[in-house]
Amino acid sequence: MAPIHNFNPGPAVLPLPALTRARDEFLDVAGSGMSIMEHSHRAKVYEGIHNEAIALLRELCAIPGDYEVLLLQGGASQQFAVVPMNLLDRDKSADYVVTGTWSQKALKEARCFGRPRVAATTEVDGKFYRVPSPDEIDLDPDAAYVHITTNNTIAGTQFHEFPQTSAPLVADMSSDIMSGPLDVTRFGLIYAGAQKNLGPSGVTVVIVRKDLVEAGRRDIPAFFQYRTHAADNSLSNTPPTFAIYMLRNVLSWLKEQGGLPAIAARNHEKARLLYDVLDERSDFYVCRVEKRSRSSMNVVFNLPTPELEAECISAAQQLGMVGLKGHRLVGGLRASIYNACPQESVAALADFLRSFKK
Repeated sequence: MAPIHNFNPGPAVLPLPALTRARDEFLDVAGSGMSIMEHSHRAKVYEGIHNEAIALLRELCAIPGDYEVLLLQGGASQQFAVVPMNLLDRDKSADYVVTGTWSQKALKEARCFGRPRVAATTEVDGKFYRVPSPDEIDLDPDAAYVHITTNNTIAGTQFHEFPQTSAPLVADMSSDIMSGPLDVTRFGLIYAGAQKNLGPSGVTVVIVRKDLVEAGRRDIPAFFQYRTHAADNSLSNTPPTFAIYMLRNVLSWLKEQGGLPAIAARNHEKARLLYDVLDERSDFYVCRVEKRSRSSMNVVFNLPTPELEAECISAAQQLGMVGLKGHRLVGGLRASIYNACPQESVAALADFLRSFKK
């Protein structure tokens, strides 16, 4: 196979060792003579993999015992609704920090269940080029929770400093979870679709304080109550078994790399390689994102014309660089350089961008 440099925003690049392990075990997992996709979710073989994935999440993120770790379905988009379903009474408010498309969608869903308010937004003429500083966020002391999106895949922005809140801080971390050390105790609830940093699409990780689980509303369908899944170790219904198997493989790889401190150093260097190209004295490549808000996961930029952007994407694709077209809402180019994206791929892209400019 010709080498491929995968910059897709999600589903995204997966670690080769995790894929190789799945290939080698595809027909026979754990000596059972069966594929993981054929095992009952009640069987001991699958149960061992399921519990290993949860244990690795707890170990790598140092998740305390007073937090539940849930493996759910429906993606982050379902959590946009499930969070306020559980945590927001109809006569209560919640604070939403709006920094892009996904936080806008989360706010819209919350309006179905209570009275959320915008605590801060950085939208200018429909665009988002930064995240707010802590002193720009107007927090309601009576809010049920404060919701943020830590990394904005479309806008290419990222929180590098989280707001201090008295209400539980709820975070959509779909696109930067486990990209560096994380103090889970700063948050009441974290949720993340797996298809960017954790594995393939199909499973959603939710890390939630037990007191919030118990205090959650009971006048909603049982399936959407966090307590239902917490009580049965995320096995109250058939989980996405293959996606959780791959989650286990990716987490095992991440542990072998040295955990979150080591992956953070790699991610910082990868981002530096690309931003150095974009910051070279020239108006050929333009990154409009404020420097303090730049994402280490999704690097977005423009060329002087849409025609040159299309030519650049086409030329890169001929060299095996895929997934560089920007989101349809904003255009331009976007390089998604998640944990599993090799530094060699990022270096190759940086070299290509310099040569294309010349």
